[in-house]
Amino acid sequence: MAEKTGGGRSATPARAFRGDSKRADARGQLSRADRVALGKDARRATPRESHAEFEPGESRDPVGLLLEQSKSRVPELVPIRHGRMLVSAFTFYRGAALPMAADLATTPTSGLHLQLCGDAHLSNFGAYASPERELVFDVNDFDETLPGPFEWDVKRLAASVAVAGRDNGFGGKHRRKSVLAAAKAYRKAMREFAAQTFLEVWYAHLDIEEAIEQFRSQMKPRGYKATEKMLAKAHTRDSTQALRKLTTVVDGRRRIISDPPMVVPVEEVFPDVQASQVYEQIQTVLGKYRRTLQSDRRHMLEQFTLVQAARKVVGVGSVGTRAWIVLMDSGGGVEPVFLQAKEAQPSVLADYCGRTKYTNQGERVVAGQHLMQAESDIFLGWTHTPDPDGVDRDYYVRQLKDWKFSFPIEQAGPPGMVVYAEVCGRTLARAHARSGDRVALAAYLGGSDVFDQAIADFAETYADQNERDYAALQSAVDDGRAAATTDI
Repeated sequence: MAEKTGGGRSATPARAFRGDSKRADARGQLSRADRVALGKDARRATPRESHAEFEPGESRDPVGLLLEQSKSRVPELVPIRHGRMLVSAFTFYRGAALPMAADLATTPTSGLHLQLCGDAHLSNFGAYASPERELVFDVNDFDETLPGPFEWDVKRLAASVAVAGRDNGFGGKHRRKSVLAAAKAYRKAMREFAAQTFLEVWYAHLDIEEAIEQFRSQMKPRGYKATEKMLAKAHTRDSTQALRKLTTVVDGRRRIISDPPMVVPVEEVFPDVQASQVYEQIQTVLGKYRRTLQSDRRHMLEQFTLVQAARKVVGVGSVGTRAWIVLMDSGGGVEPVFLQAKEAQPSVLADYCGRTKYTNQGERVVAGQHLMQAESDIFLGWTHTPDPDGVDRDYYVRQLKDWKFSFPIEQAGPPGMVVYAEVCGRTLARAHARSGDRVALAAYLGGSDVFDQAIADFAETYADQNERDYAALQSAVDDGRAAATTDI
């Protein structure tokens, strides 16, 4: 692999994983042998086989959870969210992070905690530009990030592989092979990282172009050529492309194209508020955001001036949260950068893993992203603002596009899914190794495939549950309990 080095039930007692005084040295640190012992202790308390377990409770109400979650979102956008979730069982799964978090809280947990992505499904991995202008591959969505049991991310990823395989028409044998590829890659990578120094782990990252070359022997020629073409296209996905797609010139001025409800300029979102007042507030918010950047990046952003802002619908599960695109320019209309300010609400894990230590949910997202990603967007920051509707909201900010590339999961055949699942599993292990005890984790996972097989069993069981939940949302729309717009 192209790595470059540079609260549920059955949890193990917390003291065993927080450095008890009998095992810690004078600095409060554990020896490697004691960290291995912690992993073995966790294995005895929560056997690896137990991760296959999932028994849905009689009181489960996934639709109720989704509707309750929607109360904090833009009302007119909620039907779009439901419509996108109803496109397929996989798109439903993408939007159902909250119901799954509630389910995971009822499953056995190892007691080995680290920084979770919180929504580690297949579509939340992808390629993007590093600050060094390399195309790197990593987890790329952190709206739900929070510390929690490591296996919750693994199960979210594994179940997404099974769900996507079903949507793509794979048989059970091919689905299991893909899920096992993800789980095995995670386990083996964690064991490799356990043998490395912490700095080696911290500097490790995956160069996607080198990784694809390494997997070439496992790909059909047509698939390899298609992947090469997509990677080449990724290099064109930047602010210049966004400028062409999202803006036009009116009376000599660059303006964001109004395309309601998908893209709506801020002047149209708040028609009863003077535009000058809205933009004065945006300038204030940008000033607060700039102060969260390190000094050199703050200086760079200060060279850009605000042109226009608009609300933009993004994703599947995120639809309905407030997301704004902000057009900035430093060269008279020819040096643009698009920023995206996305509302940060409490993580779906909060009720099950505990509340964040950060007072600003945007800072929670940014801190989790920095902790898990090998390379993060240079403009990643956070802010807080009272919206024109009078409600205080937290946001995180990043570039809208910078060589973004997502694997076309819906088009993948069984061989391609195996390769992609393996890359995602290894990537998740690297992200976890940065914040968790990789030595204890490796000892817990072990050298056999016991953990892998349990995760594969769980993934199929949960894919069954996902199909039932998907049908439940469709029924809720049919009987009027939920509204959905399916033509957007």
